[in-house]
Amino acid sequence: MSETPTLSLPVVDLARENDSFRKVVWTGDKTQLVLMAIPAGGEIGGEVHEGHDQLLYFVAGSGVARIGETECEVGEGDVSIVPSGIFHNIRNTGSGILKLFTTYSPPEHEPGTEHATKSEADTDA
Repeated sequence: MSETPTLSLPVVDLARENDSFRKVVWTGDKTQLVLMAIPAGGEIGGEVHEGHDQLLYFVAGSGVARIGETECEVGEGDVSIVPSGIFHNIRNTGSGILKLFTTYSPPEHEPGTEHATKSEADTDA
């Protein structure tokens, strides 16, 4: 997938339409925009980003965000903030796909990265 050169995007609509586990939409020198779709019962998987802050914006579905030692429910309109070096995981606890977009500062993934499923993402890691 090639990234978009467009600098103003209907990102909520793009996230709602996305069915790929991970799709990098735009990468700059200091920030990256990524769409994500987590299937019912699925999760991002526990991880820590050293040197990267991450913000996750939820646009559809419901789930649980664990950030450090805290867990809370998340859904449409919520944002989770993950500072660099903090363990986190997002689990889909709903019956439909949990859809979101996320920003990494600085970028975390290779420009143009797209993974249809979590297992594909894990294989590429």
